[in-house]
Amino acid sequence: MPRKARIDAPGALHHIIVRGIERRKIFYDDSDRDNFLNRIGIILTDTETPCFAWALIPNHFHLLLRTGAVSIATVMRRLLTGYAISFNRQHRRRGQLFQNRYKSILCQEDSYLLELVRYIHLNPLRARLVSDLKKLDKYSYCGHSVLMGKKKHDWQDAGYILKHYDNKYSTARRRYRQYVKKGIAKGRRSDLVGGGLIRSAGGWSAVKALRKNAARMKSDERILGDGDFVENVLKKAQESLERKYKFDAQGYDFDWLVNRVAQCLSIEPKDVLTRGKYKRTVKARSLLCYWGMRELGMTTVELAQKLNLAQPTVSQSAMRGRKIALEEGLKLFEQNK
Repeated sequence: MPRKARIDAPGALHHIIVRGIERRKIFYDDSDRDNFLNRIGIILTDTETPCFAWALIPNHFHLLLRTGAVSIATVMRRLLTGYAISFNRQHRRRGQLFQNRYKSILCQEDSYLLELVRYIHLNPLRARLVSDLKKLDKYSYCGHSVLMGKKKHDWQDAGYILKHYDNKYSTARRRYRQYVKKGIAKGRRSDLVGGGLIRSAGGWSAVKALRKNAARMKSDERILGDGDFVENVLKKAQESLERKYKFDAQGYDFDWLVNRVAQCLSIEPKDVLTRGKYKRTVKARSLLCYWGMRELGMTTVELAQKLNLAQPTVSQSAMRGRKIALEEGLKLFEQNK
């Protein structure tokens, strides 16, 4: 059966789980973990991607991210590729480091944000990397210690989470810790990472109740949320896909985009495609990458091939293009299509 396409949108909340191939270790020691944290800090800052929770386990890791200036797929591609190359070089190994496809679950924030933060941050305790909650409070390789004020990572948005408990940080930390402590007894939560219907209904007991009452609920393994949320997300994803097909059918392709960028910046189309670090060229290509990805649904792979650029460069260009468009009030279309 073909794999379903990932679902993403600006502002979407994602629980991401990445495992080593054949469940092998992807972190041998603290040097590996520090290398990973340094990389993720740079990437999340560059891409303006908020992070609310994370935990590093020897053979896998968890992240709770919100889509920022670029897609989560682009963020993860940069992170996984860069770390894998570095890890293989450091440990003199060759071949694939991660499983073929990481798990990314789009989550309903109102219902699951705090529960996911707790679940992710209890992973080191469940994996017996720390012996108790007191040790977890200070554990360097989990976002819980940042929320407790024991460690600091500017790329983790601790303030956003703590404000859900109280505006005063000392009170918020105490209440957050109490919430985490209550979660220890819950153990592993298949309803948070398992099948779509189980998650959407809120666990096996809810699924059984639905079946008993002959009720039906929209579900999808890529989404964590109630039936209405799942249906709304799938509807928007379909609309986005249809929008892309519509643009393709109407001739809004790469060549049209090049001409549109040239028109907006009052330059020649050939100048948009000219290689080099001239200011107007960088500006034009940045705008082209942003509109190509965000408006026309082009991938970083497509744009990299057409512009003869590396994929990370396309992502960085798209972020610059976003700022240019916002600052100068530039729009791809004169009116919404």
